[in-house]
Amino acid sequence: MLPNFDHIKLLLDEKADLYEQPRFIEADPIAVPHQFAARADIEIAGFFAAVLAWGTRTSIINSANRILKLMDDSPHSFIVGHQDTDLKPFVHFVHRTFNATDLLYFIEVLQQHYRQHDSLETAFTGTQANDAYNVLTGFHNYFFSLEHPARTRKHIATPARHSACKRLNMYLRWMVRSPARGVDFGLWKTLDPAMLICPLDVHVAAVSRRLGLLENVKSDWKNAVNLTCQLRLMNPADPARYDFALFGLGAEERLK
Repeated sequence: MLPNFDHIKLLLDEKADLYEQPRFIEADPIAVPHQFAARADIEIAGFFAAVLAWGTRTSIINSANRILKLMDDSPHSFIVGHQDTDLKPFVHFVHRTFNATDLLYFIEVLQQHYRQHDSLETAFTGTQANDAYNVLTGFHNYFFSLEHPARTRKHIATPARHSACKRLNMYLRWMVRSPARGVDFGLWKTLDPAMLICPLDVHVAAVSRRLGLLENVKSDWKNAVNLTCQLRLMNPADPARYDFALFGLGAEERLK
């Protein structure tokens, strides 16, 4: 255990309380699913917001909202009921390296899934496993079980390739953690918040190293697990709570 562990826990508890607040939603990609009330709409809007979550937060939100506008702001109804001719407006979409080829495959997978299931939760729980590695690798395999463009595989990360899976871990946080503080949704009950992995990117890694929670700033699966193990010492039932603290210290307070 770290020599200054108690001090770090006090700091992270304080910052988690500060930043896990509805007032921070507007500037965060989680604002996108918060526009909806129906479960499936929240899941789909959140999934696109999470998948597109690289670049500035403003550009992420704008790109996700552009997709939803093309779906007439009724994502579940569109996913389940659209025809091929309805997809023509999507061919010009691009967000960084995510383009129309990728988007059309995502829509195809989601259509097949939601025509058989009420929730996207089952796509993550099909392995019957409740550890993050198997949940994420199982979802990756499921998502690419249809014939797909090779280029699209890079947009769904997997720990099997040592990725930190930051965007998927963020999405799982949104769907699994309690909605009690008005930020996350807590829609999925099959997965335990205790198994969540803290979303890790270079900024969170830099803050974590500064605090002594990581030995280096690599943004990979090993470091995501190592960081989460430290956070579980502070809160075994809900380690991803500290995502708010670490992100806030980096993005809002510029601690590096």
